[in-house]
Amino acid sequence: MKGVKRFYKVGKLSPRYVDPSEISERVGNVAYRLIFSSHMSGVHNVLHISSLRKYISDEAQKISAESIDIQPDLTFVDEPEKIIDYDVKQLRIREIPCVKVLWKHESEKDATWEKESEMRESYPHLFD
Repeated sequence: MKGVKRFYKVGKLSPRYVDPSEISERVGNVAYRLIFSSHMSGVHNVLHISSLRKYISDEAQKISAESIDIQPDLTFVDEPEKIIDYDVKQLRIREIPCVKVLWKHESEKDATWEKESEMRESYPHLFD
């Protein structure tokens, strides 16, 4: 077991849930062997049933590959679709104007707050 990574529940920053993985076989009454992706090759692949949770697919989060312009290095540039809301963040000394941005291919619950000055500089067409 030397050199094998493990997940512990001790510690504030320990991961509670990791990527979805496929179950390859049932090892005992309460243990399962999983098929991990290559970046988790150092992790022990037999887990107790209490460490697993059921994966529930969400149709709203599925994105078709045809609608996204994927680069040769398998990345894509996420473009803003529109501005939903304006707000001013009040600090002790200054005020920071912010905008809530809805990004393409994402739902409204995944909209993010960004600085208005940065968004005006990068995407001036949103403020016309």
